Amino acid sequence: MEMPTKCEMLLTINGENYFVVARQADTLLFVLRDELGLTGAKPGCLNGDCGACTVLVDGIPIKSCMMLAIETVGKEITTIEGLRNTPIQRAFIEHFAFQCGYCTPGFIMNAYALTEQHPDADDSTIQEWLESNICRCTSYQEIDKAVKTVLKQKQAKK
Repeated sequence: MEMPTKCEMLLTINGENYFVVARQADTLLFVLRDELGLTGAKPGCLNGDCGACTVLVDGIPIKSCMMLAIETVGKEITTIEGLRNTPIQRAFIEHFAFQCGYCTPGFIMNAYALTEQHPDADDSTIQEWLESNICRCTSYQEIDKAVKTVLKQKQAKK
């Protein structure tokens, strides 16, 4: 039996280029965590249900456990490490929108994309965007408050 072949990839992550040698079957989550040491995206269910591994690919929230790293060549990947000191992170802290924190990076990535793409989001849009993430500690009310805080800030700037 042949060993899986590795290939060379140039990935753009948080505005920086990374040269990676990985198997064609390696997920983006594996490459981010194990090859590049970017451990903010968390392995949870590993089948796309929990959202703990959410990152942005060209601004779209993607569950990195479900995408091959090779599929992201030529695209802009943003991880939680690339969203330092953003309004959504500050709002999560202000509203204590986390308990154990394991799901928090995925929620922040999804909430960031939501507030960027839908600054006038209503309750049903917020719920729709965040329902793909699971928090086992049940911080949903605080997460909702954090998102609404950022949306209000954006609307006030108009």
